[in-house]
Amino acid sequence: MDTPEILLEGVLFGESPRWHEGRLWFSDWGANQVIAVDGPGRREVVASVPSFPMCIDFLPDGRLLIVDSVRQRLLCRDADGSLATWSDLAAETDKPWNDIVVDARGNAYVNSIGFDFPGGEFAPGFVVIVTPDGRVRRVAEGLAFPNGMAITADGATLIVAESYAEQLTAYDITASGDLTGRRVWAPTPGDHPDGICLDSEGAVWYADVGNRHCVRVAEGGAVLGTAEFDRGAFACALDRDPDSPRLFVVGQEYGADTPEPTGRVVAFPAPAPGAGRP
Repeated sequence: MDTPEILLEGVLFGESPRWHEGRLWFSDWGANQVIAVDGPGRREVVASVPSFPMCIDFLPDGRLLIVDSVRQRLLCRDADGSLATWSDLAAETDKPWNDIVVDARGNAYVNSIGFDFPGGEFAPGFVVIVTPDGRVRRVAEGLAFPNGMAITADGATLIVAESYAEQLTAYDITASGDLTGRRVWAPTPGDHPDGICLDSEGAVWYADVGNRHCVRVAEGGAVLGTAEFDRGAFACALDRDPDSPRLFVVGQEYGADTPEPTGRVVAFPAPAPGAGRP
């Protein structure tokens, strides 16, 4: 793909990009900030939460949900900018919480990697559903480092990146919000998929830190395209422009001991706009 446009530099640890209301939103875990970007160098800090990880997504009414992993809770940002607890997650685990995706009914799916990272002994992760009334229940278990998640445009399928299993795993979403019919949506041999997003042609883009790229795959695993990045690619998102769609990538030099921040947000031309959620 083409050389990307650089939208933002000086990011400490960028993650969880989301396209919302004409802007790219993402979390800078290192700065403990949620940031909205509306053009090269133009940024607004919309929330500050001292948590690492700290992934985000939006409720159907536009309010922002923030995973406060350190305090084991889900926060909601109201229109006036105030933050309040949406749901308590502490009863489920004391291990880190990671990604979140919200469906059209307001159900939030949140995953936990299942072990302390880095340095902890591996244990399988899981996914919970947080219903609009704040109740929490497990809906999927036995995942090898669950990472990015996405829901198809028809609301029928949830896809999870299993980083340690080198695959994208799919579930059917039932009327109650439960997850059934677990299956491999696409193998990603040699890649460890991190953040993901869906496009209008039914393909998934996944980011890979170690291999420094984002890859577009079809169900079954056929590779449709690759966007090479000059540093670790942690997550990606698509805008909804049908004429000139863009793939946004956030990433940094992982594990690098440098005096200056290495995080960057860039935009590549994409073959199809975003679809589904997030």
